[in-house]
Amino acid sequence: MKNIITIEELNNSHSESILGLILPIQQIEFNVAVTLEGQPDLLDIEKYYIKEGGGFWGAFLNGNLVGTIALINTGHKAGAIRKMFVKKEFRGKDLLISQQLLKALKNYCIYKQIDDLYLGTIDVLKAAHRFYEKNGFERLTKAQLPNYFPTMMAENVYYHFKIK
Repeated sequence: MKNIITIEELNNSHSESILGLILPIQQIEFNVAVTLEGQPDLLDIEKYYIKEGGGFWGAFLNGNLVGTIALINTGHKAGAIRKMFVKKEFRGKDLLISQQLLKALKNYCIYKQIDDLYLGTIDVLKAAHRFYEKNGFERLTKAQLPNYFPTMMAENVYYHFKIK
């Protein structure tokens, strides 16, 4: 059977699937001390992402959610990338799921005239750093971030991408 990958916009009806994907990656795979209580956005995708002009997308492989990416519209023609996760067994160059998710987010930004993307991650996610850098993101210090960027507690590595 051929693998069919689709990228779809997600909303609150997908919360259970999103939680089932993201929490094990954060807590078990990467041992990040983060809980659902510390991430209320995962329980209300529409309020935290969609309502203010951002979005939340999922990668489905043969109908199963295997990856996510989200965008907070921060105003100032800028956005913050959040919740970029792909199940371990679906990462890499074979299926290019991360690449497809990032492309969907960038296309949305072009449509919405969002010119700057920022993101925060943690130092132990070395593969994520390589992915962002390979895709043209430039590393920043926290002091270089604009004051409207919504930082998260665990983040300690930051990136910027200029769309235009």
